[in-house]
Amino acid sequence: MPYRQTHELPASIKDHLPVHAQEIYLRAFNSAWDEYRDPGVRRGHESREETAHKVAWAAVKKCYEKDEASGRWHVKLPHD
Repeated sequence: MPYRQTHELPASIKDHLPVHAQEIYLRAFNSAWDEYRDPGVRRGHESREETAHKVAWAAVKKCYEKDEASGRWHVKLPHD
């Protein structure tokens, strides 16, 4: 189901992602929830929710990356 606010996100998101990344996740999840309503447009046998979570994580990873040493997420720095 779609999320109205970031405090409704799963703990695995709220407890680890910075606020801005949570907002990206929420918007991407809700958009994918609407876009992949029809099972025919999803890959394989994934549920609507699985698909929306995958899309949301992909959106976050475009702007953020996880520091493997500390486990913290931070904004990706521009590469030359």
